[in-house]
Amino acid sequence: MFSRLFQRPRRERTIAALYGAIVAQSRHPAFFTDLGVPDTLEGRFEMVSLHAWLVMRRLAMGGKPAADFNQGLFDFMFADLDFNLREMGAGDMKVGDRVKDLASHYYGRVGAYDAGIAAKDDPSVLESAIDRNLYGSTLPDPAHVATMARYMRRQLAHLEAFPIDRLLAGQVEFASV
Repeated sequence: MFSRLFQRPRRERTIAALYGAIVAQSRHPAFFTDLGVPDTLEGRFEMVSLHAWLVMRRLAMGGKPAADFNQGLFDFMFADLDFNLREMGAGDMKVGDRVKDLASHYYGRVGAYDAGIAAKDDPSVLESAIDRNLYGSTLPDPAHVATMARYMRRQLAHLEAFPIDRLLAGQVEFASV
């Protein structure tokens, strides 16, 4: 009985597993070594945001049960960011404001990436969003930006075919980097 009190509810464990897979994919060394994504706190946040957006976009296609799960995944992601900021020593009074800023940045990325994907006839829209957000203040190699745009499109196509019930079970498989 007591062990049950200290175990995470099943849904939260499932969301944690899916989020863990998102983070693992976002940490793939090739992004940082081969594609020039800055290996900084900001660069890592950008990679988690990008992969979370990919998965959440697929979940958004799954109806009401997926919508609730999607919100749970979003909440879990930002609770994890809050926890990590505290672990890194950010002052308690500033963590809430920093997490709100990160959420605002995330929504900005979602809008930019969605617009880039919607502009199928103009690849520069997505590439500009990637340059501006993923690479931030660095001056990326245009070939890296174009490769990341192809990667994002390939992942979206892969995830659109990925069974929603597997995502709801906390499982995801990404296409190769």
